[in-house]
Amino acid sequence: MVYLVILFLILLLIYIFYEVKLNFKKSFKLTIFVSMNVNYSLDETPSIAKMLFENIKTKTLLFYGEMGVGKTTLIKECCSLLGVEDTANSPTFSIVNEYRANDSSAIFHFDFYRIENEDEAYDIGIEDYLHNNNWCFIEWPDNIKNLLPLDSVIIEITLLNDGKRNIQLKTN
Repeated sequence: MVYLVILFLILLLIYIFYEVKLNFKKSFKLTIFVSMNVNYSLDETPSIAKMLFENIKTKTLLFYGEMGVGKTTLIKECCSLLGVEDTANSPTFSIVNEYRANDSSAIFHFDFYRIENEDEAYDIGIEDYLHNNNWCFIEWPDNIKNLLPLDSVIIEITLLNDGKRNIQLKTN
């Protein structure tokens, strides 16, 4: 009888814990602010990268946009501004490339286009990359959306009808 009471109490505590956790998630709302909204041509990408760094407060940048819109091109310019001397390329097949900034800090460039589930991101140790205070530039972040830090900066790039791009920088 004592074992049944203990089992009942444990199950009750588990239920309460999960109910509180679910209610917290339902009530938690993240406010997003658009701090930059600019149309630009590809030859203006260096100045857009500078403007980007003037408007961010965190080192995890999430790049959203269709294939070919210029995400990697902008990341190359960001790497250049940080003093990377190597050529920055898209890590489409390697998933992550590591570069060194002029202050010897690491910069990680991710491309999650080819992963099929978030477990693959865990396999490469994504939590270690995201929580080490180094720069993390992430293409196709939707594929790991449940793993991303809440203070990440959202960068949305869209192709306009005239061939220019629109960039929106969103922060919380």
